[in-house]
Amino acid sequence: MQQLEPGQTLDGFVIDAPLRAGGMADLYHVHGADEAHRADFPLLLKRARLKTDEGGENLVGFETEKQILAALHGPHVPRFVAAGDIVRPYLVMELIPGETLQQWLDRKPPRDAREIARLGALVADALHALHQQGACHLDLKPANVMIRASGDGAVLLDFGLSWHAQMPDMLAEEQRTAVGSYAWIAPEQIVGVRGDPRSDIFALGVILYEMCSGELPFGNPQTAGGLRQRFWMQPRPPRLHDARIPPWLQEIILACLQPQAEHRYASAALLAFDLTNPEQVKITERGRATHGAGLGAQFRHWMQRDPYRPSALPTQISPPPIVMVAVPHRDVTEAVLEALRQAVKRSLGNRPGARLSCVTVIAPSGSAGAVDDELSIHQTMREYLRAWLAKINIGEHIATCHVLEASDVAHALLTYAAGNHANIMILGAATHGLQLQRFVATVPIKVAMRAPCTVMLVKA
Repeated sequence: MQQLEPGQTLDGFVIDAPLRAGGMADLYHVHGADEAHRADFPLLLKRARLKTDEGGENLVGFETEKQILAALHGPHVPRFVAAGDIVRPYLVMELIPGETLQQWLDRKPPRDAREIARLGALVADALHALHQQGACHLDLKPANVMIRASGDGAVLLDFGLSWHAQMPDMLAEEQRTAVGSYAWIAPEQIVGVRGDPRSDIFALGVILYEMCSGELPFGNPQTAGGLRQRFWMQPRPPRLHDARIPPWLQEIILACLQPQAEHRYASAALLAFDLTNPEQVKITERGRATHGAGLGAQFRHWMQRDPYRPSALPTQISPPPIVMVAVPHRDVTEAVLEALRQAVKRSLGNRPGARLSCVTVIAPSGSAGAVDDELSIHQTMREYLRAWLAKINIGEHIATCHVLEASDVAHALLTYAAGNHANIMILGAATHGLQLQRFVATVPIKVAMRAPCTVMLVKA
């Protein structure tokens, strides 16, 4: 198939310049030739390769991406514009300005843990949005993640190997071997399991490992035997490559890289939460380790390994795992605090594996120089939340405590809930009557009207 030249027109789109040759397609910067084909954002044309030596998977991948990209929406995927047919397979979509994570790795920036966690959280947010729409990427790697030029969002690229719950899985029907980029795919993908969102969490763990250490945790195997090593092999701790990597980040990465999917993060939202709140990460021996397993230990692990069995698929895409409770600290009675505790117990009991996020809002400090006083206030309020929480038996659920500083309590709660993908928010109902609430919008009413999740109002 000949390369397209600048000035050529393809179905109403004019070629401006070639961008690069991708794994299964060639990419071009284009613009609409007429009003019917123009858009108010830059356009990218992606044309599938159909050379005789490149196999039929390119065409299957094109048809897969054509279907899935057209069904997706939101800021974490390129906007779909147009597509060709099987004779002239191409896609026109939004061209995202920014830098891929592969470009980030290639320029070798300083390995700053907070920046790595920030970028990882952006990708986890994008995965959560994808999983909520019933899709799994299944080919997540640094070249397929674009960080917007503004630096405040990640966009997922290349859905040719992806899966969607509402669409036929043509790749599963056509392929008999592992599908994906071998350095990043999860163990279950090697044995043909598709449609588990936790596979994308494994891939993000590989990306974070490489961002921290400059190396891939399982190398870049090209054989079936090399691929299957990740069923049992323990990757070397990232802190062995760079002692400056904090234990909390190592804990997160190695949790993502667990062979069995049920031992990883239950959802991308939970992963994003930990990357955004590192002080709340529970650090185990896994996070503190600075020495990898020796050859003898790895050999014994291989000898004692059980046959690999893929984990059961989750009952729904990206189960909603975060329960948020707003705990007041002023003008509140013990009866209201106890009612909130009972509501939390009921909510956690109905949501196995849910995480509890306890939040309180304090007024902003009026003094610019009282840093020590401000830290003391935050610490005091965290202790207040822990004391409130200590009276609830939450079993094996994980709970974290957060102090927000804002003059607008409702806005602070809404922003926190949206940013952390809360599934349900519990807060105390207003104590005065409905007649007054018709004239004065209380915090609970403001939250209930605009919340991005279910709201439970609790009265004593």
